[in-house]
Amino acid sequence: MGHLRVGDSLDKAIDMGAIVDPQQRKSVDELVEKAREEGAEVFQTCACMPSHGCFYPPTLITNVQPVSIVVQEEVFGPVLTVLTFRTPKEAISLANNTRYGLGASVWTENFNLGLEVALSIKAGSCWINGHNMFDAASGFGGYRESGFGRDGGKEGLYEYVKPSWQERPRPKVDDELVKSFGSSVPPRPLNPSRDQHHSYAITAELQGHALPSIDRTLKMYIGGAQKRPDAPYARSVVSPSGAVVGQVGEGNRKDIREAVEAAHKATPGWGKRAAHNRAQIVYYIAENLELRHDEVAQRISAMTGRSIKDAKQEVDLAVQRLFHWGAYADKYGGSIQETTLYGCTARVHEPVGVIAIACPDDYPLLGFVSLFAPAVVRANTVVVVPSEKYPLSATDLYQVFDTSDLPGGVVNIVTGSRDHLTKYLVEHQNVDAVWYFGSAEGSKFVEYTSTVNVKRTWVDYGLQRDWKDPKQGQGEEFLLHSTECKNIWMPMGEIFAN
Repeated sequence: MGHLRVGDSLDKAIDMGAIVDPQQRKSVDELVEKAREEGAEVFQTCACMPSHGCFYPPTLITNVQPVSIVVQEEVFGPVLTVLTFRTPKEAISLANNTRYGLGASVWTENFNLGLEVALSIKAGSCWINGHNMFDAASGFGGYRESGFGRDGGKEGLYEYVKPSWQERPRPKVDDELVKSFGSSVPPRPLNPSRDQHHSYAITAELQGHALPSIDRTLKMYIGGAQKRPDAPYARSVVSPSGAVVGQVGEGNRKDIREAVEAAHKATPGWGKRAAHNRAQIVYYIAENLELRHDEVAQRISAMTGRSIKDAKQEVDLAVQRLFHWGAYADKYGGSIQETTLYGCTARVHEPVGVIAIACPDDYPLLGFVSLFAPAVVRANTVVVVPSEKYPLSATDLYQVFDTSDLPGGVVNIVTGSRDHLTKYLVEHQNVDAVWYFGSAEGSKFVEYTSTVNVKRTWVDYGLQRDWKDPKQGQGEEFLLHSTECKNIWMPMGEIFAN
């Protein structure tokens, strides 16, 4: 460090230029002084230092704690913090103990170990035995609060295009509705004896008297188990004819918090499962759904008022879609980038993490399956808010999941008001992405609020989607939103390196 020369960046003899402006120099200096106050050892030196300008000496900070602000925040200056570790596992934990993830480098003599560590670090670009190597053929971008999207590579082009079938969204948004988004009053329970315009479905007779169906309120599905909702409220599911088909629990903030915690708990184990194993589980779900084909179809027909033929077609498509996405569990892992590096640049598709999904009302089963399946096969865990009007298609899958070897916490289902629950999901700091299929106002709220911790978002701006159409219901965009793109740079050279 004592040989580094600081000065005019246009001078070829200079090693380090100036900070971008006085305010940024002040910010860097404040972070360094804060580290000094916290007990860290600060070492600053250089061969030469101009007396005027926004120059800052190269700085090395040691004896610093992982919770120190200079470790947790991006300094954006010539400052290096050094933390010691005893095992590679501890080094990975230290590297991932941050809200950011733009770039990382691994330095090692053991290439096998270096590749394992590079795959484990949550960063958009990772270099092995090198740093800051770039090429237009390889995308560059971050994870978490370092942002999403990529510059360069094929993955960078996706940020500027849309599916060929989709028109450009031009939503008309009512700003007053955006301000009040998510506000909800629990619905009043329906009592057929007083509300004559609603009636429970008749299932049997006793001595000539009709008996209503059992008044059963379905629970939430959190952590692989059916859980009672936090609040004692129920939401009635009413058919177009006015019959009460069933009741579901009314979810709230606490239910969302528990579902997100269960999803995070399941993430490490689900992500380390072999892709073949994830595919087998999704196939098993499809097989068990097929066994309950007629029962599920009758439920869809009773809720929506559609013909039984149309309902059976929706179940058939849902089964087909599960098999379709199951096949992609091991077919979207990444590719090799053709860059100028003498070595290998590998693009790896990693899971996003915990994805919150708010489902549409049309096609309650097919829409639910089309959204959760691609996320799950790509090793994400999900918190799903099913169709607000017709949630029973999702709750009917509780037993299907339980008998299909799906680990607890991979799929969590919270019923209730879609917008009310979406508000808590998008505000949750440990949710990595939000998919919202609802109103234009809700889409704007999700995109605006997600900027607090730079969540990835996928919204429909209130536009309808034909879930039966394979282009709209199972296109590549589902995989793009289910994965993070990491580029690992691996230089080589013993024989022809020169």
